[in-house]
Amino acid sequence: MIKVVIVDDEALVRTGLQRILSTEGDIDVVALTTGVGAVEAVTEHGADAVLLDIRMPDVDGLTVLRRIRELPVPPAVCMLTTFDTDDHLTSALQAGAAGFLLKDTDPEHLAPMVRFIASGGIALSPRPGNTVIDGHLALHGRLPAGVPRPQLTEREHEVLGLLAEGLTNTDIAGRTYLGLGTVKEHVSAILAKLRATNRVQAALAAERSGLLANQVAEPGPERATGRRGDART
Repeated sequence: MIKVVIVDDEALVRTGLQRILSTEGDIDVVALTTGVGAVEAVTEHGADAVLLDIRMPDVDGLTVLRRIRELPVPPAVCMLTTFDTDDHLTSALQAGAAGFLLKDTDPEHLAPMVRFIASGGIALSPRPGNTVIDGHLALHGRLPAGVPRPQLTEREHEVLGLLAEGLTNTDIAGRTYLGLGTVKEHVSAILAKLRATNRVQAALAAERSGLLANQVAEPGPERATGRRGDART
């Protein structure tokens, strides 16, 4: 069972999401809470995934995200937003969010997205996804000529490309015929060399430095965009 905590200041949103997910046999919504009780609920129930409103009046969603990420074994956190141009989304990804989805996302996509982030993926809603990524690149730009690129091995380049396509460690192991433990070691090395704390940051840093050579996966109906991942390796 995937244990989920839903954090939102609006009771209607919380109960609506709970009702959608309660029809799934492998997902258990263990707590509904506002931002104030979020960390306690996550800790008490040992959540695997959190759906967290990015804008709440009692406590800012980014603050809650950072507190959750500081836990010894943090769950995957997917940010909820009403606005597809929310300027907090890039900050959330940089802080370790496992993606975000709009509150008007088709209900049939909600459960697959929860399963996906809980399994180590990252899910970006299609409308703001490309905007956020493009905005990040526009803000930071690619590394200027002459600045050393991170030195990755040939295998690390291969794993990085698959990581940027949105594959989980298990997916990468199947594609490369490597053991899961070996893939985890490569991902850890990539994160260290790119100075990234999660897979999204690694993909963004790699694109900024020109390592991905425009490797972008086409969005699918469930995963929304090709970039996905989390801080767990």
